[in-house]
Amino acid sequence: MMSLSTLALLLTLVIKASLAIEAKDTVREKAHVALNGLPFPWSKLRLPNYVIPIQYHMLIHPNLTTLRFSGSVRIEIDVKNDTNWIVLHSKNLTIKTATILDESEAYQSERLLPVLEYLPHEQIAVFSPKILIAGEKYFLHLEFTAPLSDGFYGLYKSSYKTKTGETRILTSTHFEPTFARMAFPCFDEPNFKANYSVRIRRNREHIALSNMPIEQTVALEGGLLEDHFETSVRMSTYLVAFVVCEFKSVSGRTSSGIDVSVYAIPDKWDQTQYALQAAIKILEFYESYFNILYPLPKQDLIAIPDFQSGAMENWGLTTYRETSLLYDPETSSASDKLWVTLVIAHELAHQWFGNLVTMEWWNDIWLNEGFARYMEIVSVEATFPEMKVEEHLLDTCFVAIGRDSLNSSRPISCEAENPTQIKEMFDTVSYEKGACVLHMLRHFLTEDVFQSGIVRYLKRFSYKNAKNENLWESLANTCSADDFTSGEFCYSRDQAPKNAYRFAGEHWDLKTIMNTWTLQKGIPVVIVSHQGSMLKLRQERFIKTARPSDPSWQSLQHGYQWHVPLTYITSNSKIVNRHLLQTKSDTIELAQEASWVKFNSDMNGYYIVHYEGDGWDTLIRLLKENHTALSYKDRANLIHNAFQLVSAGYLSLDKALDLTAYLKDETHNVPLLQGLGYLESFYTLVEHRNISDVMQNLKAYILQYFKAVIAKQTWSDEGSISDRKLRSHILSVACDLRYPPCVEKANHLFNDWMTSNGKISLPSDVAETVYSVGAQTHEGWGYLLDKYSHSLSEAEKDKILDALSSSKDSDKLSRLLELGMEGVVIRMQDLSKLIYTVARHPTGRFLAWDFVKRNWNALVEKFQLGSFCIRSIIIGTAAQFSSKEELREVKAFFDSIREQSSQLRATQVALENVQKNIMWLERNLESLRTWLQNHSQ
Repeated sequence: MMSLSTLALLLTLVIKASLAIEAKDTVREKAHVALNGLPFPWSKLRLPNYVIPIQYHMLIHPNLTTLRFSGSVRIEIDVKNDTNWIVLHSKNLTIKTATILDESEAYQSERLLPVLEYLPHEQIAVFSPKILIAGEKYFLHLEFTAPLSDGFYGLYKSSYKTKTGETRILTSTHFEPTFARMAFPCFDEPNFKANYSVRIRRNREHIALSNMPIEQTVALEGGLLEDHFETSVRMSTYLVAFVVCEFKSVSGRTSSGIDVSVYAIPDKWDQTQYALQAAIKILEFYESYFNILYPLPKQDLIAIPDFQSGAMENWGLTTYRETSLLYDPETSSASDKLWVTLVIAHELAHQWFGNLVTMEWWNDIWLNEGFARYMEIVSVEATFPEMKVEEHLLDTCFVAIGRDSLNSSRPISCEAENPTQIKEMFDTVSYEKGACVLHMLRHFLTEDVFQSGIVRYLKRFSYKNAKNENLWESLANTCSADDFTSGEFCYSRDQAPKNAYRFAGEHWDLKTIMNTWTLQKGIPVVIVSHQGSMLKLRQERFIKTARPSDPSWQSLQHGYQWHVPLTYITSNSKIVNRHLLQTKSDTIELAQEASWVKFNSDMNGYYIVHYEGDGWDTLIRLLKENHTALSYKDRANLIHNAFQLVSAGYLSLDKALDLTAYLKDETHNVPLLQGLGYLESFYTLVEHRNISDVMQNLKAYILQYFKAVIAKQTWSDEGSISDRKLRSHILSVACDLRYPPCVEKANHLFNDWMTSNGKISLPSDVAETVYSVGAQTHEGWGYLLDKYSHSLSEAEKDKILDALSSSKDSDKLSRLLELGMEGVVIRMQDLSKLIYTVARHPTGRFLAWDFVKRNWNALVEKFQLGSFCIRSIIIGTAAQFSSKEELREVKAFFDSIREQSSQLRATQVALENVQKNIMWLERNLESLRTWLQNHSQ
């Protein structure tokens, strides 16, 4: 064997020589040093592109007794440039052997090859003594081992208890965005697509699942079985998946012959039926809508007991948190059913948007997530119209606007290089804003043009990677000369700008328009001045934490301009008019004078509208005299816009509150909940600051004003989904405000339920309200915690945990947080939600904040920096603060963890939310106090 010093010298000399070759393709930064002290031959975060994976032949053996796994991978590679090095990803793996074979499978070296590891970039480099020749195919063979991961990433362990109290272990994968490298060495970037042939070893009592169906099962010595799965289609590493478990399934088949199965732990098998029906129905819809058959022979959906996010779209094996897949008719509410349906629709949309066509890099993750978020709305609207999912879309866009009106927002498409930055891209901007911008585009282009454009996009880039501009080209009916097919409606790129909209009556450059929505952050406010038949328009950047009188105002506005697809109706006609606002200011001349005008019809556009002069007074009068002149979406949109404008200083709080005066005549649930939601948020602000006079007057106003709506609610699960959601929310608010009839009824139901030891079923839509009232007593809280520990319904447990966290007893809340940290009674996956749920209540907000500070390092270790859980913990706990002292406290903590907090956008969001709360109270507290005094009865 070669001595270490001789090997080191040889490697150093070879690295220098090989770097001279590689320098033709990349500009070297400062040399990096591998774990063993030798120079590492690659300095960039992104892998070199001179070695391309073609196919992975993988063997994995997860040992559920030792909680370790071992495996091997033989990667067929295509070499583009002569090189001695293969650089790829590996994280927390022990590489036992490395060899390189040529196309005839002859070894390139008689010895095992040295492997260098560079931990900061999660990369390894394999050295070949013989130069790998460009144009030739080779095989890289690696054998490795590692512990099953703790937490929620890579190949990780999960567990559950049976009805008899036995613990069962399983293992599952979660690879998005950068965690496939924790399960096998690979080229872990989305544009390195390849085929996968997977073999999994398991005990006889287990089953193994992967992306593809099992081709054959082979019995091995020692009683193990080895499942051989069919070779996959070309896909990115983050979509590879495998699970070894003891689950049961229910199966069905689509009309096109796709086998669909839903898996869960055996004791929850009876909760899988609804998911199967929904998945088959939605899968069939997508095949028709996209005009592309689902490309795999099967689609498995599996509920994993430990799962950090909502679900994951692994091709052919979508994994879910149990609350996102399982539906129990006894304990799941209307909102639970809608959630399960939307999540299934989201993951199945990904089988086309993300899996078939994948973004080129993580900066454009919205091409996956924004589309999947929007297509979940489109598909559920078509397949389950009774769910009224278009109402849910309004809330989606309201959430996006809330995030986008802060300076800490970001462009939809923006730079993300390291794993922390990449994880932070999975946020409100990619999902909700992405969906809302697509909704605006669909309505502006018309449904037919939008649908045909995305079908063209999917077909053109099937099994490939795409970026922003590829989508705009497809939607604008463009194609290159070699893509052109006789008889198709298709333009060259040069023709595209003048031919993009043959249906719209004008010709616009779609790419230029859409770049203003995806390449700059924020949202515009369109300011309308209406005089007779003349409409004067101007646009500004809408931002809540600055006013025109602030020194920072000009810099925050500089350079921001959108191409806004405006729609509007007037008092003379309900026909929707269209106008593209491409400049800072513009005018529209109406065909005749109108007494009122309403922009952003049905809130199909992603922008705020402010009506100058007497514009708001006119609309307030219209709602009071004839609110049905506007659609329920327009009414909800006006309420939302008015209070958003108050936050940004454009409109007085009096005006916005006056606007809600018509709600006593409102019959649609969406505007009712929108108006009530703002009053609730004001109550929370003053309650946390203990501003008692405003608190009492606001509480009295809400209960008096919505008294008739509250009285109308039955404590049942009757009615439409929309009615059931209203009932759930209204009764929750009434009981939170300690409205005697509500509290008495809830107490009665809770005591009956507790006395029967849970044998009496509570109506699922009001169960959480009943639990929350019951949790205010010592006996009730203890009973709920015990019930939580033994329930087999995750929907029920979710409601109970929310109720437990509403206690006003700080000792009980502290105990709850500690149970969450232990991760036994309360699973680790639920800890982040528990923390911000405790923080929502006055008793819990400082407890939760102190808990986060005290356990920060442990939380980051469990959930990883940049993850959804860390973001929700940071933003959710700080969101409850509204004083300058609290702002200083939040800043001081973020300064104390500067090395980590400086990497996070979430810390800026958290700080700006506190600033927004402070500014709102400074501007509006006295107005709120006076308005309530004037409107008290």
